Amino acid sequence: MIGLISDIHGNSTALEAVLAALDSMQVEGIYCLGDVGGYYSEVNACCDMLRKRHIPTLMGNHDWYLASGEPCPRSQSANDCLAYQRSVLAVEHLEWLRALPLELEAGSLRMIHGGWRDPLEEYLVPSDAYFADLDGRYFASGHLHVQYVWQGAQATYCNPGSVGQPRDGDPGAAFATWDGTGFTLHRVGYDVDRTAAAMRAAGFNSYYYENLYGGTRIGGKLSPRPVS
Repeated sequence: MIGLISDIHGNSTALEAVLAALDSMQVEGIYCLGDVGGYYSEVNACCDMLRKRHIPTLMGNHDWYLASGEPCPRSQSANDCLAYQRSVLAVEHLEWLRALPLELEAGSLRMIHGGWRDPLEEYLVPSDAYFADLDGRYFASGHLHVQYVWQGAQATYCNPGSVGQPRDGDPGAAFATWDGTGFTLHRVGYDVDRTAAAMRAAGFNSYYYENLYGGTRIGGKLSPRPVS
């Protein structure tokens, strides 16, 4: 059994809780589907945890924004957080982010951050037609921050949700496990106050972190699960 995590977004307290939960399950390995960076203030701690544990990690769109210096095209609040992260990101972590791959495989499981039509920015909508064009049986991606499993005629797809910024109305840090034939979804609570305190210390007001208490996007909106 392996663990699948995604969309950590600089929330080291949530990442610590998820890694502890996966350790208690005695998983054989952990894979990260991208977006180590973006949003919350402790990006260096998140990079450090993943690197010390040698966790294979995909490049997400926010990782690419940090690595390239390009802005997020959709969100000023995301860009405010990216600007802070660029100012504090250790050089060795920046170089690590720049070298992250776009796709990973673990046995028969194929993983990507966004989707196979656009590895960084696609919000994948699963369907039999979508996966008919791809080799494989099991697939996983992140990016949406909404946790679910989809079962098709010839493919099974999982979005493990977001460790650091859930957007499905549940504030618990989200992750998944895969046992070679199926996915299981998990949530774990963590000390949101600690993440909020770190953001305040970094100079951010509550607008940038109050969403964590409700499991929403910054600004309070939910992200719906795609319907194929």
